[in-house]
Formats: sequence, structure tokens, C-alpha cells
Amino acid sequence: MTGARSSLLVVDHPAVADRLARLRDRETTTPVFRKLMEELGAFLAYEATRALPLRDERVTTPLTEMTARRIATRPVVAPILRAGLGLLPGFLDVIDDAVVAHLGFYRDPDSLQPIAYYANVPDDLAERSVFLLDPMLATGNSGAAALEALASRGARDMTFISLIAAPEGVKTIQAAHPSVRIVTAALDERLNEHAYIVPGLGDAGDRMFGSTSSVPVSHRSRK
Repeated sequence: MTGARSSLLVVDHPAVADRLARLRDRETTTPVFRKLMEELGAFLAYEATRALPLRDERVTTPLTEMTARRIATRPVVAPILRAGLGLLPGFLDVIDDAVVAHLGFYRDPDSLQPIAYYANVPDDLAERSVFLLDPMLATGNSGAAALEALASRGARDMTFISLIAAPEGVKTIQAAHPSVRIVTAALDERLNEHAYIVPGLGDAGDRMFGSTSSVPVSHRSRK
């Protein structure tokens, strides 16, 4: 893709910082973790959708007729399965009529490369703003692959929304998709030798769902 170099927005707000601190705490229970992710999804969506185009519409209030402003075109929100689902309810609290797409990727534990296993996306995204949800922007490989899948359907105006980003992941997205905006609650220090974000919060999907592995059973059974 072509375009200006990616912009990175780190949302700086006391309510965001406080919730993120609780998410990072290893003692936070699964139900609380899930609720905090949902709330942060709304805060991040609020910032990420500021530039959505508007249109004028005549409405009649209890007192008079007026020209109001509405979102011009329903945006598309695409969570990356599984963990991206945690941010979806909060996003829909902000933009309640967004079209929901789904993209399934998991990270191969050996190669650390993204493996696609599911896609349900509108055919033509050229006229829509598209928001990709994934709580952890680590290596950026899954994010870049998901953005490529969206671009192949015509998407041009794309925003990547994450809870936490690593510098390595930001660089990967910037290199592969220079026009994509990145909105995150924190830019952490680095990746460790297992490609986990440090200090991070662990595996967001496992903590949200109370599971022990993000690798599909069908893949694990081949090991």
C-alpha cells in the first residue's frame, strides 16, 4: 500500500491509564479483565473515530425542525479472533450501527508467523472507514496480514486499534501499510525472546476467556 507514513496515537487519559493498570495486574480475575477490556474498547473507539465523515440530515425535534449531523457511511469494525472480540462491545457502544466483520488469525508458536483460518468481510470496503481490533500489537505480523486481507477487499481508510503496542509491531505495520493509523492505550518497551510484549499484560485472549492456549486444537493435534 502507498500513502503518508503511519500516525501513532497513544491515548493519554486518566481513565484509560487506570483501567490499563488494572488489566496489567496478574491478580485481576477473568470477569473483571473482560469488563475492563470492554470499557477500554469504548475509550479507544471514541478517539479512533473522531475523523469519521458526517452528512447533514433534517430532523424534527419536539420544538422545531433543524439540520443535524449524522455519520455519513456505516464504518466496518473487524476484530481479529479471538482476543479482538474483547474490544468489540466497547466499540459498538460508541458506533452502534457499525458493520461487524471477523478475521481469524493465530500465531504459529514456532515460526511466530500468522496463520489465517477464517474471514467474513464485506466484499467492497473502498467507501468505508475500517477499524481493525487486536488488543496486543506485538510483532505486528498478524496485524499486517489482517490489514492486507482488508486491503484486498478494497479498504483504503484503515485504523488499527490495540490496547498495548510494542515498538517492533508499530514498525512492522508502518513498513507494510504506511497509510494506516494506529490507536493504542500504551506503547510498551519491547518484545521478549518469546515475542511477548514487556511489561505487557500476558496473553489477552487467554486472560479474557480463561483458557490456556490461543493455538487452535486442530493445529495442536498435528504437533
